[in-house]
Amino acid sequence: MVETGYLAPAGFVAELKHELGAAVRATHGRLVIADGPPRPVAWVANIWHAPQRLLITSIGDAAKQLRAIQRNWALYPTAHHRRAALVVDKLPKVSAKPVRFGDPAPTAPLGSWTLLDANTMLAAPRCSSPFPNGEAHFVEDKIAPSRAYLKLWELFTLIGERPRAGETCLDLGASPGGWSWVLAHLGARVTAVDKAALAPSVTRQSNVTVLQQSAFALEPQSVGPVDWLFSDVICYPSRLYALIDKWMKAGAVRRFVCTVKFQGATDFDTARRFAQIPGTRLLHLHHNKHELTWLKLS
Repeated sequence: MVETGYLAPAGFVAELKHELGAAVRATHGRLVIADGPPRPVAWVANIWHAPQRLLITSIGDAAKQLRAIQRNWALYPTAHHRRAALVVDKLPKVSAKPVRFGDPAPTAPLGSWTLLDANTMLAAPRCSSPFPNGEAHFVEDKIAPSRAYLKLWELFTLIGERPRAGETCLDLGASPGGWSWVLAHLGARVTAVDKAALAPSVTRQSNVTVLQQSAFALEPQSVGPVDWLFSDVICYPSRLYALIDKWMKAGAVRRFVCTVKFQGATDFDTARRFAQIPGTRLLHLHHNKHELTWLKLS
């Protein structure tokens, strides 16, 4: 029977298991094993394609079997941590250096493995994320007005696309300006919308225009065509859905990137509504908290 491994983001195993439902067969820490080929779930940091159980006789044998499959492996530790660390010492080193924004994501095949017990290893030679355990780390910029900028850096790195110089970007709920700061440095023309003030490091940018008003009061016809609409607004998912629905119906936006933030219990029903919009993706970034990133690129 075909199985798939799903590594949940830290703290969100329950959300992942809710998505997978009756297909779940086993859970090892944050690693959930489910029947069938990979499914389009949102609450996942890394998908293990066709994981295989390997019987091992020693630390050296474990490393030998992994090297026979491919070169690059990332450990997800679930048990027997000392034994697993000794196996890692016998494998080629995988770079964990933070990425400089603008550099592409790693392209070398990267497998994942764990020890289920002292003599059984679970290994998947192909995974969905180019980063070990789905954890994208960057050389950070301390000048940015908030750490929210890392969500955009991660997303743009993963999808290989970002606004180009001269493109128009609308940033809803922009304060204190982390996302507008990223977009302005890419050379885009940014309209930042928020009732709260933005950081001076953002407002002094010549390609940033500030509208100090509610993002929900802004009407599409007052703005005109927009290449990218961004939203990191703090609101209930259902209210964000209504906002985005208004902009989609107006036909004024070419691409969307929005954070769906959950307050209290996870709103699975609204998350599902976002996921069902044609041509979209819903995913959990390493730099997301109790939230998902929704994007529509066409």
